[in-house]
Amino acid sequence: MGLAQAAITDHRATARDEVHYRARGMGPDMRPVTLLIVNMSALGLMARCETEFAVGDRLRVSLPVVGTVIAEVRWWLGGRMGCELERAIDLADYYDLLAALLKAR
Repeated sequence: MGLAQAAITDHRATARDEVHYRARGMGPDMRPVTLLIVNMSALGLMARCETEFAVGDRLRVSLPVVGTVIAEVRWWLGGRMGCELERAIDLADYYDLLAALLKAR
């Protein structure tokens, strides 16, 4: 494995599902934002967004099936961010959410 590959190795315990879903949300200042959710798990998500956020900012993200979730920004890099959900999504609800997100592609 090359040095570049080693730098991006993912050590998360929870696998992410690719979704590419355009979601609406609200930033910490309650201004609307549009997110392109690239991947998701029951514990978090990675999204692209034109609005820059700081680590620790909390966003409200509207999702099908589960409604609004609170996501805390854990990292931000060049228009991409990783967020941890305030509460894990119940596994049965997560599978229903995943089906809805993939259907919306």
